[in-house]
Amino acid sequence: MAFSVNTNAGAFIALQNLNKTNTAMDKTQNAINTGMKVSTAKDNAAIFAIAQNLRSNVSGLNAVKQSIDRALGAADVAMAAGQAVSDLLIEMKEKAVAAADKGQDSASRTALNDDFVQLRDQITSIVNNAEFNGLNAVKSGGDDIVAILDDTASSTLTIGAQDLSLGGTVVKLTASSGIGTQSTALAVVTNLEDSLKNVNASLSKLGSGAKRLELQKSFVTKLSDTIETGIGNLVDADLAKESAKLQSLQVKQQLGMQALSIANQQPSAVMRLFQ
Repeated sequence: MAFSVNTNAGAFIALQNLNKTNTAMDKTQNAINTGMKVSTAKDNAAIFAIAQNLRSNVSGLNAVKQSIDRALGAADVAMAAGQAVSDLLIEMKEKAVAAADKGQDSASRTALNDDFVQLRDQITSIVNNAEFNGLNAVKSGGDDIVAILDDTASSTLTIGAQDLSLGGTVVKLTASSGIGTQSTALAVVTNLEDSLKNVNASLSKLGSGAKRLELQKSFVTKLSDTIETGIGNLVDADLAKESAKLQSLQVKQQLGMQALSIANQQPSAVMRLFQ
């Protein structure tokens, strides 16, 4: 080994090793502080890019769940309105059948008609107020219920609007229907039968659409959870492993500093050659 006061190769090597240890310690401490082994692109550019893309997917799926929740709310309100209309039609049928009885006196038929009119008008009240977040799927010219199904909003599910208003395509009764006479009561009974069938068919469409929304929501939730688990597998740190590594690096740091101190003393040994 050559003795030189100008160049201390041993100190250079010791310093390089100490710097490597310090760099590794900084990385380990960052993993412990953040809980992530890849927290920036500097840690691992490829893994960081993959994780960011997956986070973007999760963010999009969160929007999908919100869209489905809104659609389910609108569908639930529409179904509640449809069920209420169906119940009213059943009650109105009872009044109409009673009024169609030839043995019914005029006073009783008038009382039945008064009840019938109130029930009829209640249908209009229910239909006009069956609104959720500004959307009404059961009024005349109502809105379709639409939900996005994927994180790019390229796929949607539409539940068609059902016109449950009086005189519409579903409810055959009109705003002027009544059972004041035996003949009109007979005609109303026929319209009520048709209306009940149509309303139940509309409820079936709304219900099947809502069921599909629930299934899609369940799938999206599981998909989002799975992707988040995958992100964790890519970027999360094993804290038990990092803790053990930190203790090892702390020992190496102390030894490295001692080695550097010894190497820095080497040039002074040259002085003993001249004693």
